[in-house]
Order: sequence, then C-alpha cells, then structure tokens
Amino acid sequence: MNILFAGTPAFAAAALDALLQAGHQVPLVLTQPDRPAGRGLKPQASAVKQLALSKGLAVAQPVTLKDAAVIAQLAAVNADVMVVAAYGLILPQPVLDLPRLGCLNIHASLLPRWRGAAPIQRAILAGDPETGVTIMQMDAGLDTGGMILKQAIPIAENDNAQTLHDKLAALGAQLIVRALHEQPAAVAQDPAQASYAAKITKAEARIDWTRPAAELARAIRAYNPMPGAYTGWQGQPLKLWRAEAVSAASAVPGTVLQADAQGIVVATGEGALRLHELQRAGSKRLAAQAFLAGATLHPGDHLDA
Repeated sequence: MNILFAGTPAFAAAALDALLQAGHQVPLVLTQPDRPAGRGLKPQASAVKQLALSKGLAVAQPVTLKDAAVIAQLAAVNADVMVVAAYGLILPQPVLDLPRLGCLNIHASLLPRWRGAAPIQRAILAGDPETGVTIMQMDAGLDTGGMILKQAIPIAENDNAQTLHDKLAALGAQLIVRALHEQPAAVAQDPAQASYAAKITKAEARIDWTRPAAELARAIRAYNPMPGAYTGWQGQPLKLWRAEAVSAASAVPGTVLQADAQGIVVATGEGALRLHELQRAGSKRLAAQAFLAGATLHPGDHLDA
C-alpha cells in the first residue's frame, strides 16, 4: 500500500519500521519539529525522523495540519491509508478525509479504556491486570473511532512505563501490518466503558506518603522513566526508581523504619514501601545499599521534609 505515516517517538518508529519491512511504500513521513534535548539543549530529531532519514524517506515537520499548503502536500501523496502513532498533532477533518481507506491510529490501550495521552502510565497506576494495543479507525473525536484490531497483554508485577512501552510498541507494529493485510471491519466503541488517560504531570509524580503502599509502588513504576516519582529529603528532591510494598508496624507516613542493605523501608498510609533504587539531585541512580554508603539516613528520619 501507499502509506502516509505520522508519528514521533520510539513507539511510532517501531511501527514505521515494520511497515517498511512488510513491503509497504511510505512516500512521506510526518513528525514533530526537532525539540531541544540533552544537557546542551540542542535540537534533536525524533526517533521517527531518524529512522525515516536512515531509510531515505521524505520527512515533513509541520507545526499544524490546518494550513492549506500542508493539506495540499499531503493530498499530493495520494495515500491509500494514513497510519498515525503517537504523532502529537490533531488531525483536522480535511486530513482525515484524504486517504482512500481513511486514517488508522495505533493506540496503546484496550479501547475504550484509557483514551488520551498517557494510557500506559494510567493502566499501571490503576492496577490493571492487562493492557494492549488497539488499531482504530480515526474520526474527529479523541480516540473514539471504530476498532479494527485489538490484542491484550498482561501487565507484569515488575513492569514499569518503559518496559510496558517496549512490549506495546512491538505489539502495535505487528498489529498495524496485520490490519492492513486483513482489513477487518471496524467495531464501534462502547462510550459507557470509556475512561480518560490524562497527560502525566511532574506535580502528580510527587509521592504522597499517606497513600497505601501498593498504590505508591505502582506510581513509582508508572512514572519510570518519566517524569520520575520523587519525594523530599534534606530540602532536596529524591527520586525513587524501584520499590515494593511490604507489611510493617503502623507509623507516621513518611517515617523511615529500616535502612540497610535490604532496602529503605518507609511507612505509608497503609503498609510500608521498601525502596530499592534511589537518586539524589545531581547524582546517579543507586541501589539502596550504595545509596546508604554515601548518605546519612536512619530509622526515625522523615522523607518529604
């Protein structure tokens, strides 16, 4: 098929690579403009742009798809279908109407659950036992279109947002190739079953020690690697990268109960959290034992201070 592809991060790059390997033609790739990144804040090409250029594909990086000149550029491709994956721009109706077979979105959830920007993180936060990928026929709504294909995978107890992302990226790449080959009929979503996956903010990644330990353990997994769960310690942010919920005697939430090679146990609103990997401001991630070798942290100390 002749495919117009739109995507930006690694999740989308996996799909683009799969489509090319399947023999599809991609005359034009859309991706977000280069953004400042790294310590030097130098403009950096997206994962999709890097892959597209390595394959000799034409790349466009419009700031909007509402411009008449941009729409004309897309129309000139004469695409059979447009494939969209984590692109970052809303497709206006004139663009949705361009391809012969419409526009297909690769969404990282089991729609209609977790429509929106952060389905991977929200599924972990909610304690969902499974998630998956839905190939969806796009319409003017927010992830409301008919479902073409859907496949579930379990969320492992040790999955964080990165490991789950990688699993779903591989699954999404497989499903979009299959969807284009089989072209199954779309099935309407049930709006009554819908939930919204709001964008993750740095503010919500701050640990509230009054919450149950099991909930906080999920939060640490969900915010790894971005934006990173954190608490306060000695007036500085302390990032928490890996932890598990454990049982413990009742204490004021945020109180350190144990600090040794087995981890740093902190009281919560229900149970306790054993911290296994931490990171001080300006330092690197460290296992609890290595962290304690260079930090003065004792039972009775209080985090979030």
